[in-house]
Amino acid sequence: MEALVKPVSGITASFWNNRRVFVTGHTGFKGSWLSLWLKELGAQVSGFALNPATEPALFSLLNLQSQMTSHIADVRDATALSSALKQSNAEVVFHLAAQPLVRASYTEPLQTYATNVMGTANLLEAVRHQASVRAVVVVTTDKCYENREWLYGYRELDRLGGHDPYSSSKACAELVTQAYRDSFFAHPAHGNPPVGIATARAGNVIGGGDWAMDRLLPDAMRAFCNGQSLTLRYPSAVRPWQHVLEPIGGYLMLAERLYHKNHDFQGPWNFGPNNDSVATVQAVVAQAAMCWEETYKTPALWKTDTSAQPTESMLLLLDSTKSQTLLGWRPILSLHEAIQKVVAFTHAWEMNEQLDEFCASEIKTYQARISGQSQKGLTPSQAITPQPAPQLK
Repeated sequence: MEALVKPVSGITASFWNNRRVFVTGHTGFKGSWLSLWLKELGAQVSGFALNPATEPALFSLLNLQSQMTSHIADVRDATALSSALKQSNAEVVFHLAAQPLVRASYTEPLQTYATNVMGTANLLEAVRHQASVRAVVVVTTDKCYENREWLYGYRELDRLGGHDPYSSSKACAELVTQAYRDSFFAHPAHGNPPVGIATARAGNVIGGGDWAMDRLLPDAMRAFCNGQSLTLRYPSAVRPWQHVLEPIGGYLMLAERLYHKNHDFQGPWNFGPNNDSVATVQAVVAQAAMCWEETYKTPALWKTDTSAQPTESMLLLLDSTKSQTLLGWRPILSLHEAIQKVVAFTHAWEMNEQLDEFCASEIKTYQARISGQSQKGLTPSQAITPQPAPQLK
C-alpha cells in the first residue's frame, strides 16, 4: 500500500466539488454538520432520514432542506431507500442513520436492532444494485467493541461486542458491513463494480446543535439555560470526548481515499481524540460550567444522581494509530476548545444569530487548521507509535 510509505492527509476541495453524495441520517446532529460541510465543498448532496428527532433541530436551523435533496423516510423501508439512492446517482455514500442512544436502546431494543442492523443491510443491498457508487463509509461507534475496561485504546482488530442493545447493534452493523464487503464487493471479477466500503468508529462526539436527550453536553446546556441543576448519572465514567468536526473530517478523508484506492482503504477505522481529551464525566461538566459562567455570567450547577441506573461502560478508549498513519488524519481540537465551541453555539442560538453562517465559519476555520496540520506531516516514529495510556482527569 502506497500510504504505508507516505501517509496522505487533508480534504481535497476539488474532489468534492460537484461530487454526487448520498447521506443517510442527514437530519440528525452529525448528519447535519456533514451535509453542511459537503455543501460548503460544492457537493451535490441527497439525504435520506426520518424527520429531525428534536425540536429545535440543527437541520432546520441551517435551512438544509432548501440546499439539498431531502428524502424523509425510514432506513427500515428497503424499497424507499433503494429508490432514493437510485435517484441520487451517488458516487459516495455516508451511512449515519441510526438509533444512536444507549439509554433509548433499553426501552426500544427491537427498534434499535431493526434500525441499526437491518437499516445497514438495506443500505448495502441498495448499494449493491447501484452502479454509480464507488465509496461507502458506514458510521458506527467506539461502543461496538467488547468493552473490557482496558486502560489502553481499542484497535480496529480487537473483538467486537456490546453489553447493551445499542452497542450490540452497532457491533452487528460492523459484521453486516464486513459480510457484504467480503461477499459482494471484494471480488470485482464477479461482475460487481469496484466499490470501497469502510466503517468509521468515533468516540463521544460533542458539538453545537445536539439537542438529544440523555447526552451529557445537551443535558448540561438545557439545564444551564433554564437555571436548573444538571444531574450526573455516572460522574466517574471515562470517555474519549471529541468535537463533531473531528470525526467528520476523518469520514471525508476516508471516503476520498476509498474512491481512489478502494481496496487499500477498506475495513474498519478509528477516529478518536488525543489522550488529553479523555476525561471523566465530572471533569467535562466542570469545564462546561466554567465556559458557561465566563460567557453568560450566571452560575452553572450540577449534582449526582445516586439512584439505580441502566448499565453503561465506565472506561472506553480508542487507539487511532491506523487513521493517523495511513490517512494522515489526526485530532486538532483540545477538549477545552471543543467544550468552548458547544457553549459558543448555544449562545449564538440564544442570540438568534444566523446559525448557517456561524457553522459554515466553524467549518472553514477548522478546515484551514487541517490544511496547516497536513503540511507539517508526521515523522515515521510519530506515525507508527501508539499513544500511551492517558492520565485520567
